[in-house]
Amino acid sequence: MNLNCLVVDDEPLALELMKSYVGRTPFLTLQGACANAVEVLERLEKNDIDLLFLDIQMPEINGLELSRLIGGQAKVIFTTAFEQYAVEGFKVDAVDYLLKPVSYPEFLRAAQKALHRFEQPSTPPAPSDNRTHTFVRSGNKLVRLTLDDILYIEGMQDYVKIHLSSQSVPVVTPLNMKNFEETLPLPFLRIHRSYIVNLDKITMIERNRIYIGSIALSVSDSYRPAFLQQINRRTLN
Repeated sequence: MNLNCLVVDDEPLALELMKSYVGRTPFLTLQGACANAVEVLERLEKNDIDLLFLDIQMPEINGLELSRLIGGQAKVIFTTAFEQYAVEGFKVDAVDYLLKPVSYPEFLRAAQKALHRFEQPSTPPAPSDNRTHTFVRSGNKLVRLTLDDILYIEGMQDYVKIHLSSQSVPVVTPLNMKNFEETLPLPFLRIHRSYIVNLDKITMIERNRIYIGSIALSVSDSYRPAFLQQINRRTLN
């Protein structure tokens, strides 16, 4: 079996070292070398990539954030100079974690571990999230919300506003944005530190703004790659 892979690092010397290691490994095929997350997302759209050798410390979008963005599109082996990231690396189901400077024996061991995962029989996919509603605490009561009724979610300093199509007054809850980001399924997507939107409710996109009817919301640079990836999947070419 052969694995198509990308090496990702913003340090040129580290990038060249990882490229040389891939070249020495018979079951790996190098499909590209990337210096940032945007390049990786572009490559993933155009090529079938099995495995990323991914640096954690990168500008704008770091390796941990990128691995969450790509989900199960490719398996990940992290590389970093900072040992404290090991636990976080395994939280996102990384194949392995390599501490710089990476030796070839360590590289080969991790690559073989990835190969073994691909050679194992695949497990049935997890059931899709078919929820149609959720409950949130507002004041001293639980409010039932239909997911399709939610236009967008706005994070404030100490609380969150849930804006609905069925009423002009938002539902206010003490939950934080991370609670919603981690539990709501697509089509809900975070586009800004302060906004999670229902992609199905977007009526127009203009530069770094989206519109839900007459409401304009900003898309921040750090969330833009994941947003564009989802929009491209929904766009007729």
